Amino acid sequence: MQNTIINNIKGDKLIWAISALLAIFSFLPVYSAASNLAYIGGDGNTFGFFIKHLMHLFLGFSIMYGVHKIPYRYFRGLSMVMMPIVFVLLILTILQGTTIDGANASRWIRIPFVNMSFQTSTLAAVVLMVYIARYLSKIKDKTITFKESVLPLWVPIFIILALILPSNFSTTAIIFVMTSALLFLGGYPIRYLMAMGLVGLVGLTMFILVAKAFPDAMPNRVDTWISRIDSFFNNEDTEEDYQIEKAKIAIASGGIVGVGSGKSIQKNFLPQSSSDFIYAIIVEEYGLIGGLALMVLYMWLLFRIIIVAQKADTVFGKLLVLGVGLPIIFQAMINMAVAVELFPVTGQTLPLISSGGTSIWMTCLAIGIILSVSAKREEIIKSEKDSDETNPLDILSETLGD
Repeated sequence: MQNTIINNIKGDKLIWAISALLAIFSFLPVYSAASNLAYIGGDGNTFGFFIKHLMHLFLGFSIMYGVHKIPYRYFRGLSMVMMPIVFVLLILTILQGTTIDGANASRWIRIPFVNMSFQTSTLAAVVLMVYIARYLSKIKDKTITFKESVLPLWVPIFIILALILPSNFSTTAIIFVMTSALLFLGGYPIRYLMAMGLVGLVGLTMFILVAKAFPDAMPNRVDTWISRIDSFFNNEDTEEDYQIEKAKIAIASGGIVGVGSGKSIQKNFLPQSSSDFIYAIIVEEYGLIGGLALMVLYMWLLFRIIIVAQKADTVFGKLLVLGVGLPIIFQAMINMAVAVELFPVTGQTLPLISSGGTSIWMTCLAIGIILSVSAKREEIIKSEKDSDETNPLDILSETLGD
């Protein structure tokens, strides 16, 4: 069975290898950082966290394998089917009314029967990028007016952003930046992009003003956003400032080669050490060398994504790879930037490294889509090679023999 699965693996082998390396390496910092969670919220047994992370990765790579076997042209239609489903899931999520300290924290929904939570915004981000790639490929080489693009393009984008914004500003901002980048790469007029960027800025401003004027009307996280930004620029004494200080101590303690695997001290004090701030623990345990090596892996993945996009046989394939691939690298860079205080605290995980099921599953889904595009390219090359190797004299000989 193992040989059958390996023989059926298609697509860019280096992307498979990089993904596997990231996943295998993730066990070390996740297991190390989970010790604090085990002693604070459990019986001190860290093996359960190891098994949980293993199951998340197993399911993630199962998704990757299954998705990469689907011809990527099918994702055009699937994006249309999934958009209404995403709308419903986001509405159900926000209607839960989950709050933390009076702030909206409705990000997850509980999956029935399996007792697992799922963050709907991550699925929405992937589906939206596929949908935009489909739209851009459809209007390629056509003269599109702003009015014609409002309903099929911008209305779905802003609906998704509006449903995510009250509980998660950082994800909303990342989705908007990534959709704008994909639209730019897809040839959408820059003047229209700038206009919609202004509309988005006005909408965000109005939301903040209304939320501040009527704080009891709808739970929101505006005060949290403002606190994080103030903490970043003014070094105020807040929970986010405490996290950053502990992350910087961890990074400084790591030095060049680190303190050693599992020997982190700051994991006992740093909140979210196995997810949002796992990069600080990695640098503490494996030093500057480990931190740079991890960055190299992500840059290598970016390089392979660009190669796959460049070699894709259709415009939709090119845009699809960039649409689902670039956010992975962008999120990784933001996570690392937060750990070294180059960016305000965002709550974004490190793809394929941090603990957490939804992040792993959606990253694997995106990589599976990329591999599907590269697998199609391999089929074309193989078909051309088989055609070139066919000897016309052999065909004539077989024909005469018949």
